[in-house]
Amino acid sequence: MRVGVPKEIKVHEYRVGLTPASVREYVAAGHDVVVEAQAGGGIGASDDDYRAAGARIVQAPAEIFATADMVVKVKEPQPSEWVQLREGQILFTYLHLASDPEQTKGLMASGCAAIAYETVTDTQGGLPLLVPMSEVAGRLSIEAAALALRRHTGGRGLLLGGVPGVPPGRVVIIGGGTVGIHAARMAVGLGAETTILDRSLPRLRVLDDVFGGRVRTRYSHMEAVEQELRAADVVIGAVLVPGAKAPKIVTRRHLATMKPGAVIVDVAIDQGGCFETSHPTTHADPTYVVDGVIHYCVANMPGAVPLTSSHALNHATLPFGLRLAAKGMAALDEDAHLRAGLNVHHGRVVYPAVAESLGLPSGPKPLAA
Repeated sequence: MRVGVPKEIKVHEYRVGLTPASVREYVAAGHDVVVEAQAGGGIGASDDDYRAAGARIVQAPAEIFATADMVVKVKEPQPSEWVQLREGQILFTYLHLASDPEQTKGLMASGCAAIAYETVTDTQGGLPLLVPMSEVAGRLSIEAAALALRRHTGGRGLLLGGVPGVPPGRVVIIGGGTVGIHAARMAVGLGAETTILDRSLPRLRVLDDVFGGRVRTRYSHMEAVEQELRAADVVIGAVLVPGAKAPKIVTRRHLATMKPGAVIVDVAIDQGGCFETSHPTTHADPTYVVDGVIHYCVANMPGAVPLTSSHALNHATLPFGLRLAAKGMAALDEDAHLRAGLNVHHGRVVYPAVAESLGLPSGPKPLAA
């Protein structure tokens, strides 16, 4: 199979779909890999590094979209990219379609088979291709909040960890999944007073054991959320419903109860966000203020640390990508977990949660093309 890797073009996105190490694995398996020039520049990988791994370098992304059987990316295709996709072509990348009707329409019109990293499953019921970026985003969320709290960036002028004689900041994390646990690790490491809210009692028990009492856990009902918001200096939104829009946990009404200059970081923004007042921002202009509360809603947070993120992502996606390259859509016949990643095929949305979120009919999930 011919596998194509275009350079990412989303604002301040420096990750790359395949690292040179991954390209070497594809080439060793007998595949032809075509990489756009400077696609790996964000991770310090030169075109010569890709050539040494066995890739062919092309200057124009149009050649990749026109000739590749499978296109491997990181972020969702932008408008100039989805119009180049075609019938019978496999797109393997993050999509987050539930909050993006325009991209969904573009993919449907292309006729491609769009397989989303974020809905591929594993035998434990997890989302193995989402986990590494959730780990990165969870850790970055605390770094982003700490910066936004500084006075010169418009924050309260608060040091999250405090100092002897001065109390630390209070961090509230809504959602105890992968993002939540990694955000908590960073917050606890800085010395912040940290609370995790979740609706799963088994998960709260796990978190209590993991942190050995260093993190407060609370069941996430409305009263608990409201109490924690009033006391918080930082709120991390880490709620996930696989493939679907994130529920709105915090409304604009709640902002009036929060401290002026408090910070909210909406890690669920790719799925529409879990704060009513959230809208996507970029690394170029990451924050805005609503009712005195600072919002950080960057939709590609891990793009800020592409070296770490690209390698972590490739370690997770490589086995699935090699399976697709070896067998094409027939790989979905044999692997129900990979088949769960199929979101759009032959012009129809085939992932029910996406279809429901966008008010579209959900087609049957096809197997081999």
